[in-house]
Amino acid sequence: MYYMKNKVSIIGSGFASISAACYLASSGFEVNVYEKNAQLGGRARQFIKDGFKFDMGPTWYWMPDVFERFFADFGKKPSDYYQLERLGPSYRVYFGEDDFIDISDDLDEIKEVFEKIEPNAGKSLTSFLKKAEKNYDVAIKDLVYKPGLSPLELVSKKTVFEVPQFITTIHDVAEKKFKNPKLKQIIEFPVLFLGAKPSMTPAFYSFMNFADLSLGTWYPKGGMKSVVDGMIRLAEEMGVHFHTNSNVSKISLGEDKRVKSITIDKIEQTIDLLVSGADYAHTESLLDERYRMYSKAYWEKRVMAPSSLLFYVGIDKKVEQLLHHTLFFDVPFDDHAKAIYDNPHWPKKPLFYASFPSITDDTVAPKGKEAAIFLIPLAPDLEDTAALREQYFDIIINRLEELTKQEIRSSILFKESYCVQDFKDDYNSFKGNAYGMANTLMQTAFLRPKLKSKKIKNLYFTGQLTVPGPGVPPALISGKLVSDLLTKDN
Repeated sequence: MYYMKNKVSIIGSGFASISAACYLASSGFEVNVYEKNAQLGGRARQFIKDGFKFDMGPTWYWMPDVFERFFADFGKKPSDYYQLERLGPSYRVYFGEDDFIDISDDLDEIKEVFEKIEPNAGKSLTSFLKKAEKNYDVAIKDLVYKPGLSPLELVSKKTVFEVPQFITTIHDVAEKKFKNPKLKQIIEFPVLFLGAKPSMTPAFYSFMNFADLSLGTWYPKGGMKSVVDGMIRLAEEMGVHFHTNSNVSKISLGEDKRVKSITIDKIEQTIDLLVSGADYAHTESLLDERYRMYSKAYWEKRVMAPSSLLFYVGIDKKVEQLLHHTLFFDVPFDDHAKAIYDNPHWPKKPLFYASFPSITDDTVAPKGKEAAIFLIPLAPDLEDTAALREQYFDIIINRLEELTKQEIRSSILFKESYCVQDFKDDYNSFKGNAYGMANTLMQTAFLRPKLKSKKIKNLYFTGQLTVPGPGVPPALISGKLVSDLLTKDN
């Protein structure tokens, strides 16, 4: 007798949702993915205007081994779906006018730069990265592939000696290893991808430094959207069905306390199993309060990763003194961090990041022109007005022109902005956060929101508010974790 496995409905089409869809389809489930927006990809959508193409969300491709492992699980390789190029240098960091450091794609060259800036810093970096590599081995090959069900997941022969690294912070380690403030900031920078400031991030997360300085920064031709498109193609090859402009507005339960249907555009659809890759808090808001795992008070107490003010800018010339990825750390880091985490407000002197993908890829901008993406990290839930956006665009353009000694403003063809309210409107993002929930000591592993509801038997969650945490590689892993859990249960 032929047996057909249950149907799985997935809310949202970000990296975690597409990952889950692939794994579930490969296990024999019939999978339908429902995306509220017109374009698939969640935060990794693409904005196109006048021949320019911009990644709206993630722009960094780190931890290539995680992507390789994902595709290998289906007998594929990333190169079957998109082209990768390792960037060299990986990125540039500006500390002032004519004062910048380029992070090479060659580790020995990075050590030489550290040594020139501070005696013995190259040796310190070597010992630091040796430990970071061990942490990477423990984290990526073991810990992050655990479903966050129990504290015992953290206990193994490899992790038992790492307890001190969960008590000290990345900031503590940087202070101990290096004296020069520029080198400290370079060491502290990668953990910002985890959504918390270095003084709140356990030292164990130095594995992000190994990913940065040793594994390098890569670029998928066409931008991160090409990775999304590749994953969607893989999913469709396995029979996954994607539906855009399909906003799930209600989740209905049966008498057995199982999800029986979801409502899309006033049409009720009966389902067997439900996975939400949408905002966790928003998904639970579609349920009666007694069936929610986490209260409003719970979410209010969480340390959320930052929101962002982004600009997508078309420039009518090629830029100078800038790399594909350029960081502007020419103002006090601590002041900006306090504006995000301690006393939320718009920072007076913001740090910011700029991406110029057209320096690497001539397909994302017309010939002789430049596509630019600017990002200012912000506290979630800040006031968001057109006037504030314009004010901060002026601030960062003025600084960019001053630091790189070039005039850009008169060559701007257009700019589009994206900020707190847009994250709320487009992604139902809690407080308009951009990256989910921060990976602090008390918000890591089993202490994060669960992959499976304890109150509703057939409801599961994936993405940056659950395990393993924020970022694209963790999203791929989260999709695998929830699919493994669902498959085991059903």
